[in-house]
Parts: sequence; structure tokens; C-alpha cells
Amino acid sequence: MVGVVSLVVAAIVGLSVPADTATGLKSAVCRILHPLSGAEACSSGDYAGDDGDGGDGGGGGPDDPFVPNGDPFEPAKCLLSQDQTKATVVIQVAFIKISSSETVKLQQWSDGTVTLERVNETGGGVTASISAGIPGLKDWGGSASLSGSFMSGSGSGGQWLFNGNKSGDPQADLAANLEDAQQFAAYLKANDGCKYQSGYNPGAAMGACAQDAASKKPDLEPELAPDVDITKTSTEASGGVSFGKSFKSNGKSGKDTKGGKDGKGADGPKDLGSISFEGLSGSMTEDVVVMRAKTGPDAGKITFVYTFSVSGTAGGVAQAKGSRMQQVAVTYDAAAYDQEEKDGKPHHPQKLTITTSQESGDGPGIQTGAGANAGPVTIDVGGGGGTINSQIHTESAEVTLDNDTDSTTVEDWLRGRGDTPASNPLPTPSDAAEALDDDAGPIERLLHDKGKLTRLDYQANTDWWNASLGIGFGISAGQLTLGFKLFGIDITHEEKNQTITGDPTYAKGPQSGGARPWVEWKNCTRTKPIPT
Repeated sequence: MVGVVSLVVAAIVGLSVPADTATGLKSAVCRILHPLSGAEACSSGDYAGDDGDGGDGGGGGPDDPFVPNGDPFEPAKCLLSQDQTKATVVIQVAFIKISSSETVKLQQWSDGTVTLERVNETGGGVTASISAGIPGLKDWGGSASLSGSFMSGSGSGGQWLFNGNKSGDPQADLAANLEDAQQFAAYLKANDGCKYQSGYNPGAAMGACAQDAASKKPDLEPELAPDVDITKTSTEASGGVSFGKSFKSNGKSGKDTKGGKDGKGADGPKDLGSISFEGLSGSMTEDVVVMRAKTGPDAGKITFVYTFSVSGTAGGVAQAKGSRMQQVAVTYDAAAYDQEEKDGKPHHPQKLTITTSQESGDGPGIQTGAGANAGPVTIDVGGGGGTINSQIHTESAEVTLDNDTDSTTVEDWLRGRGDTPASNPLPTPSDAAEALDDDAGPIERLLHDKGKLTRLDYQANTDWWNASLGIGFGISAGQLTLGFKLFGIDITHEEKNQTITGDPTYAKGPQSGGARPWVEWKNCTRTKPIPT
């Protein structure tokens, strides 16, 4: 276990995950979405389910009010900055895991608009884990663990669009809209406090609280952008290695021990507990998210999002962290999709978005734990915190599927039909900008000929802290120890700010020779992010 975890984490932190592992939209996409269909049905395409989409390519769609700079391949706007706060609580009882999280995002866009998004999600599932002491290092707390879980969840959220300030100067509009968004965020927080008090302080005092919260609203009310229903399923495999120090008694308790040579209470040494530092950890996650937009510009749309990510952390005091993500998003007309599903007819996607990103960074931080033993029962308390400064490289390819041929091409690719199913390595936006080979598949040709291709770089700062409590059952056999968690609670809080850097670029249309040159993304560089 130590060897496997070490190799995985080293590969992740070094951002050298093999392409066939990190970018493969394997047939597992089908099996995750359609667990009852089986591998044979997935490979043949003989099933009526649907597969997934998701992500914001940062580009304009067919409803854009103008063709920017006279080039239809240049998206109208990009994400300049994002402040994200996420709080997660996970409770485990034996093999049952329950989670609850809230994510708040404040996003600045280059067209001068600002969005505020808040999503609450709850989930439940099953999990299993096992930990083992490392022979020869038992007294020093050397151990490794492996765990796996299957979680499904649901949530609801809203996104508010602030675009009421329209002076014609995107930079000035961004500043004014950001101020409105921050005021509205303060209103939401105050209003939540009033709801929390409703069970304890009803009546006139509640009215005063609501009035005080309402006073924080901005002069220009936001436009409600999609209020969405979210469902999510995920599978995760993870592992970790920790080292520390175990403590034992001196073996003299004053009580007789059966079999003792002198009969005067010569007990053997007893395990008292340990302290530990997490050295390596890694995880691989596959998520499928379904989003139904009820209001806003995407009202009446349903989007399926499939995400495959690999992440890892190394270091006990100074920490290094890396991750890679591949995401596919497909959007349908919700009413048409539901009717097609009911009638058992093929679906007709309207938009495909492929997003890839990789992040690497390091910074001061620590993740520690302490344990105490009471017979076979162990009690572990853990916690940590730190700051990670990282670099993020993001690429996106977005295609509007405005005809039956393109729509069918994407649907067949997702469902594994034809000669080039989605189980092949996922094409990246950079690949789509290169001249096509003779053996290029239909998806590669579609992305190359019609996709809006973009590349962005961000600097990110993440502040985090974690606290956990676990009660487990352990058994020992010589140098080997095995442990199982009976109950656990884990609380994590993370604040992350990312700001655009470098030279944002997009790919112009195919030129002589077939390549698509990368040029300055003027609709992205015309506005600068505002520090928050």
C-alpha cells in the first residue's frame, strides 16, 4: 500500500499522470450512469440513458448579442477572478457516510458583469476503509490506509447576475457591479441569520432583523440567473501514508497477569496512543452531476457533467499539492430530453464543452493526528491547516450543436457508438488547434472546425483548515495492526481566490495548412480583475 500510494502521489504532484489515465473518458462513464446496463450494453450502445456534460467554456453561445471583434471564434467574455468559500461536514457511522456542504462563489467577468453563486448539497452513501501498521515501524506509528466510497447527493442553488451598471466602460461597470454583489452577499448572510433566529426570537424582533438585513441590499437588484436542481453521484478511491510515534506503558500495572513468572503483576507493555503526521495522500474521483435550470438565461435546459480528477498532497509541515481534471459537459433541451427518454428515442444535445485543468503548488501547512487506545477501541483526533499558493492552467473547447449531424456525432461519441467512442483518450483543446491527421475522428474534426478554443492561466491562493474525530476498532498481530472506523466526523473549511495571469489566448479559425493559431483574447484582456 505504501508503494502504490507513494507512486500515485508522486505522479500527481509532479503533474505527470499518464494521459491514458488522466484524460480517458473510459467506458466507466457509461457504467456509472447506467449501472444496470452492464459493460456489454455500454460497449454496444444499446441503452437509453444519457451521459454527461459540464463546465463553463468561458465562451459566448448562439445568443451572444454580437460577434466580438469580427471573429466568430473569439468568445465574448472570460472569467477574470473567482473567490470561493466551501465548508464541508462529513459524518461516518460504520459503513454509512453522510455529507453536507455549502459553496459560495463570487466571479468577475471581462464584460463587466459579476455573478454570485451559492449551492447547498447533501449526500449519503457507503464507505469502507482499512489501515495497517508498517512492520518494523510500528513503534513509530508508520501506517498506510486505503478507502473507497460511493456517494450520491442532491442539492439546490442559485446564481445571481449583477449587470445593472452599463456605462459602456467594462472596467467601471465591473467595479460598480462588484460593489453591488458584495452588498447582496452581506444581505444573504444577514438574512440567513434571521432565519436561524426564527425558532428562538419570533415576532417583532424578527421583523427588525429582516428589516436590518434588507437595508444591506444594493440599489440595483441582481438578475436571477439559473436557479438549478442538482443531483450528483461519485466514486472515489484514496490512500494515505502517515508517520509518527507510538507510546507504550512500562508493563508494570501492579496487577497479576496470568502466566506471569513472578506472579507480581508483570503485565506486557500496553499501547497508550500515538501522535502522527500525514506524509502522503492521494485520491481519484469520478463525478456525474445533473443540473436542471429553472430560471435565468439557461431556463429549460438540462446539463450533464462528467468529471474525472486526480489529486494528491505530500509533506507533513511544508506541503506540496497537485491535481488534474478532465470534464465533459453536454446540454439538452429539458422538455425534449424528457420526452425522448420516455419514448425511448435518441437524444439531441445542443452544446458540448470540454474543459481540462491542472494545478500545482505548495506552501506552509500541517496535518497531524493524535490517538489513544482503550483496549481494542481507538480514539483519534486530527486537524491541520495551511496556505497553498498554486498555478492553474485551464483550457476549454465549446461547440454549439446547431444541426442534426453535429448533434448525432456528439451523442454517438458519448454513448460509445461508432469507431471512436468516448472511451478513447479525451481530446484536449490544444490538440484541437493542431492540423488534423488523416485518421482524425469526427469529434476531433468537429472541435477543430467549429470549436471555440481558449487557454487561461491563474494564480491561486488557498487557505484551509480541517478538524476530525474518529472512533475505531483495532486488532494487533505482532508487527501488523488492522483498524476499522466505527464513527467519525470531519469538518473542512476552504477559502480559495484565483486571479487571471499571463496572456489569455483563443484559437482563430483554421488557416492555410489546417492549424488554428493562438492569438490575444482581446475580449479577455480589455478588463482587469479587481482585488477583493
